[in-house]
Amino acid sequence: MKEISLTNLARIIGARVIDSFDTGQNITSVSTDSRTVKPGDCFFAISGPNFDGHDFLADVFAKGAACAVVSKDPSTLRYEGQALPNQFSGKAILKVSDTIKALGDLACWYRLDCKFKVVAITGSAGKTTTRQIAHHVLSKRFRTHQPVNNFNNFIGLPLSILAAPADSQILVLELATNHPGEIEYLTRIASPDIAMVTNVYPAHLAGFGSVEKIAEEKLAIAKGLSFGGKLIINADCSTLLDSTRRLKLAFQKFSCFDEDADYSIDNLIIGPLASNFAINKTIVEIPLPGRGNVENALAAWAICSNFGITAAQFADALKTISPVSMRTEMLQLGAVTVISDCYNANPASMKNALDILTNLADSQKRRAVFICGDMAELGDAEQDLHRQLGEQIANAGVNLLITLGNLAAIAADAAKTKRPDTQTRCFTDQTDLCNNLQLMIKDSDIILVKGSRINKLELVVDKLKKLFSEPR
Repeated sequence: MKEISLTNLARIIGARVIDSFDTGQNITSVSTDSRTVKPGDCFFAISGPNFDGHDFLADVFAKGAACAVVSKDPSTLRYEGQALPNQFSGKAILKVSDTIKALGDLACWYRLDCKFKVVAITGSAGKTTTRQIAHHVLSKRFRTHQPVNNFNNFIGLPLSILAAPADSQILVLELATNHPGEIEYLTRIASPDIAMVTNVYPAHLAGFGSVEKIAEEKLAIAKGLSFGGKLIINADCSTLLDSTRRLKLAFQKFSCFDEDADYSIDNLIIGPLASNFAINKTIVEIPLPGRGNVENALAAWAICSNFGITAAQFADALKTISPVSMRTEMLQLGAVTVISDCYNANPASMKNALDILTNLADSQKRRAVFICGDMAELGDAEQDLHRQLGEQIANAGVNLLITLGNLAAIAADAAKTKRPDTQTRCFTDQTDLCNNLQLMIKDSDIILVKGSRINKLELVVDKLKKLFSEPR
């Protein structure tokens, strides 16, 4: 982040100055976490469900923060149960009505002032991997910035923009939502030159009610497009395509099947660990498993080609792409193979992960094990969708299904009904599941671990690492 004077900062976010301060001072970065504040930081005091940033003003100034942006009057604040001391006299405290909005306002100003080119990606699945692939390829030719983690919400997206070096040429960002209106807010901050919707599937139904409403929310990304910007969508997703046309949006499309799409592929061959396809007669290999990653790579190609990347350059860069942590990440633990895909889950991503598991197990003639957690935020459809998942598990020929959670147990019942010889073990307690792993898992098994974030299945993966990576 480039330096910004405190006077300019106050003007940008429309803040009221609480006390006089050194107007010649600058901020060098921003933070919302008092634990990581550094000298020169601007600390935004955000009130959350667990902590209130206003409670840590003394800490951040002791660490050398240049200023704090607050929404509460400092005279009313308490510190460790006591009224705040007078040590804040002369400190740069800027008061706004809403610190989250102020953070967004600053990020919006910074994005436009630095004249970045911005790519913004949203979708029910694949947005992080698409972002990673696009960033990996573009960074070979451009000064390219992306979030360190999944910073894609009201707080994370502004922090991602503000963390970009001022001389960055391209920002590759992702936008997430679980309630109506969030994408529109985020895209107006990002002001993307390219807006990408990877797909829409049943996910966050509790917040939207229908897949059509999800499509409308995702397509709101177009409302923030910069002048001359492009909206690119996945034409293989019929609900998304229909919604885009119904909303009368100008768009380009990518497709694995439609040769007339703006961005398409030929000669697709999906293997158990990697896939091959052709772009403009150039052979491209993606060293990531599953059809979903083919879609992610094609989406990334649609982005990269708009910056002058050739098919040959894209193919060359893709050879060195690494899997995203906890997203179809292949782990070899002794003789056991683990597919760690436990960052999140919805019906579409579950199907894709199941395909990877069974293709790999079939090709290597090994036992397929699925450690399955609940799919969260599916609203009234949650039981039906878990029953459908169980039928898919049975049809996929999974040999052993281990579930965690009450909803995943519904999938186990459905799998057993569909195919009675399916072995199932159901748990409601993660510790109990982990303590039984050694009794259930055999050497040479291929194990898919997948569920929504509420399951914290990465802890199950950690247990598998201890059991099978270390000498027994």
